[in-house]
Amino acid sequence: MGIRFPILFLFVMSRTLGHSAELSALSQAIDPDWIAQALATTGKASVRKRKLPAEQVVWLVIALALYRHQSIPEVVAHLDLVLPDEVNADIAKSALTQARQRLGQAPLAQLFAMSASCWDERHQSGRAWRGLCRYAVDGSTLRTSDSPENRAHFGAQAYASGVVASYPQLRLLTLTALATHLVRDAVFGAYGTNEMLYAKSLLDRVPDHSLTVFDKGFFSASLLLQLQTKGHERHWLIPAKANSTWERLDPHPTDYRVRMKVSPQARQAEPDLPAFWEVRAIETTTSHGKKRILLTSLMDRQTYPASEIVHQYEERWRIETSYRELKQELLGSELTLRSGTPETVYQEVWGALLAYNLVRLEMAEVATEAQVEPTRLSFITALHYLRHEWGWMAIEAPGKIPAHLTRLRNRLADLLLTEKRGRSCPRVVKKLPARYPIRAVSKPK
Repeated sequence: MGIRFPILFLFVMSRTLGHSAELSALSQAIDPDWIAQALATTGKASVRKRKLPAEQVVWLVIALALYRHQSIPEVVAHLDLVLPDEVNADIAKSALTQARQRLGQAPLAQLFAMSASCWDERHQSGRAWRGLCRYAVDGSTLRTSDSPENRAHFGAQAYASGVVASYPQLRLLTLTALATHLVRDAVFGAYGTNEMLYAKSLLDRVPDHSLTVFDKGFFSASLLLQLQTKGHERHWLIPAKANSTWERLDPHPTDYRVRMKVSPQARQAEPDLPAFWEVRAIETTTSHGKKRILLTSLMDRQTYPASEIVHQYEERWRIETSYRELKQELLGSELTLRSGTPETVYQEVWGALLAYNLVRLEMAEVATEAQVEPTRLSFITALHYLRHEWGWMAIEAPGKIPAHLTRLRNRLADLLLTEKRGRSCPRVVKKLPARYPIRAVSKPK
């Protein structure tokens, strides 16, 4: 097919120049100038000569997610992150911890913001729907190590019985591109903060000429009107709640305009909200026969047909797999983060998001060359291939690298999913298996 792996081809040059293969390849995806700018802007650039300068620590944080099952010293040795020192070639474990603490989370947050917007804009070209880039907002949680600092900062889930979860948790919300599953932006913090507040902080970063798809839990006049009115051509799509009420404004049976009342509580909190707002309602039936009503700001029926809008909402369901890929595949089901302080937890999450986007970026590049949709490629297979290639190229003879790359390109079919997969059965609550056999109680005679 003439397919190329853009990052992997750079291993040839890295081996020729004598650099660490893994680090040289990754540094071609993330512009070193971005790292320098992030460090300079946040005041974290290394002034004194160190064996592990700030630039190398940035790569260490990203690599901690890519090599989740390796210890921090093993990752440092694997990527050759420590600068040469003829006097003392080793570096103490405490020095690695201190290096991460010196760096903090701000440079990683800024590096993520610069790279994510650049990569997303690069791969939105030709993948827009009727002139609109498509995104989805969704949320999840991550578990942190149980230190007093993390528990005080992030909090934990409390059950109705009064029992508190064994580990602190943080709440994570992402703005993810439907076309590539690249994470465009993210916000996270204390578990007890409502998702609606996190979602509002993402709105200013939603690009113009876009459609953002929400789950029904985000249904709020305040949230949706803020997205719609601030910016240019920023639209939204969301399913109606079961208790939603409105006034129909036209007689069309399945595609009609409605007028809804803004709650007095919302207007009291935000006096600028209107008393009423008009939206478009589209009635549809799922593959399981369940009726659903979608609400949207896309009012023009001719420009935005109802059947295509329904399809956009179906695409939103596939975004939920990105959290599975991040938590189970990239982090290897190690649900508890490494870091023991809130600052390094934030740093670790930004590094994991950067690592996830690096894999998704490579998939988008391959899909462009193969002329297929990036969502047709398997994240699990792509991740395994990349980790495998980074491993053997670091020790392989340079003359054998072209043959390995040819073999890899010929195996691209392994990355292709046969068809788009949907949910095969509706969600149901499964009964947990009993720990002990259940004995039948005999009835009294």
